[in-house]
Amino acid sequence: GLYGRLGHGDEQNQLQPKKVEAFTSRAVLAVSAGEYHNLALTADGAVWSWGSGIGGMLGHGDGQHQLLPKKIESLAGKRVVAVSAGFAHSLAITADCAVWSWGYGSRGQLGHGDRQDQLEPTKVEALAGQRVIAVAAGWTTSLALTADGGVWSWGAGEGGTLGHGDGHDQRLREKLGALSA
Repeated sequence: GLYGRLGHGDEQNQLQPKKVEAFTSRAVLAVSAGEYHNLALTADGAVWSWGSGIGGMLGHGDGQHQLLPKKIESLAGKRVVAVSAGFAHSLAITADCAVWSWGYGSRGQLGHGDRQDQLEPTKVEALAGQRVIAVAAGWTTSLALTADGGVWSWGAGEGGTLGHGDGHDQRLREKLGALSA
């Protein structure tokens, strides 16, 4: 596929499933597919990315495309437990329940209080002290679920996508009330 997003070292389309050889000797716990990039989480807590690097969405510190999965070195030493790839940004949770984001930030979807792109994973300080257990990256939105049942959302708000009762973008996260059953 385009930009090498299939992880086979080329840009060929595949009409049938094909094993990604880069992971032959690694235990993959989770994968997440964005529009033009992909993430994989391996059992050792490492995150791998491949595909389009535009806007830093691969987290390697540049805008280079990767035709094969490449480990995100800036997360080395931080045990990652979950990942989510959005349209052009990515989220990860580390074992200490911290949230990290990288890629396009044009709608505030990275959660750093600005609209800047991030070429490498950067900790979302606005969630410090929260025990985040799940994240989801959307088109230009981001969500986090905390251990106490709280849901946090940030990014593009048109159409009420953030659940705050309006259509405003949120450059910083805002807590929604804990969702009831």
